[in-house]
Amino acid sequence: MSTEHHHATSVSLPSESAIAKAYASVNLADAYSIELPAGTSTNPELLARFIFAHQAPWISGLMAVRDAVVAGFGLKTAKHLASLEAESGTGRLGIFKIYSTSPTEVVLGEDDKHLDFRLSVLCSGPSSPGAKHHLILSTVVHCNNRLGRLYISLIAPFHRLVVQSSLLSAARAGWPSAAEAEA
Repeated sequence: MSTEHHHATSVSLPSESAIAKAYASVNLADAYSIELPAGTSTNPELLARFIFAHQAPWISGLMAVRDAVVAGFGLKTAKHLASLEAESGTGRLGIFKIYSTSPTEVVLGEDDKHLDFRLSVLCSGPSSPGAKHHLILSTVVHCNNRLGRLYISLIAPFHRLVVQSSLLSAARAGWPSAAEAEA
């Protein structure tokens, strides 16, 4: 298998993404692309679920530290957000609210008092069978106050590591096939 399938590359925020103009001003915007092997599903919601299900164990530890710190500031914790998924049963993907879906993109995110953010899982590439597709995981953040700006300045380096690691872990696990998506 080509190593291209195991390399996440920093790219510009895709102009075709629904999050490209989500906020009038952003305090963080990034995007990472990874090539999907031939035969991989291009269903963005399935791919997003796969990415979050195959994250490296250290990410859970990092989230636990984050939650312990932010709980004292009255911010939403991952445990609280996960309970919302259990309560609603729909409209959420793990800790993230689903804002929109299309055949090529799922937009996730959350709003809190310190900041609002959106994540995009976008499948790009030609529509012909066997053509190379890329998955682009993008994030935009709009800070609502000083606490948000402080928070994002502290977590931005970790965020970038988490995104890249998550894409690489999913690639190593073996992306779901197009046949699995249709089943």
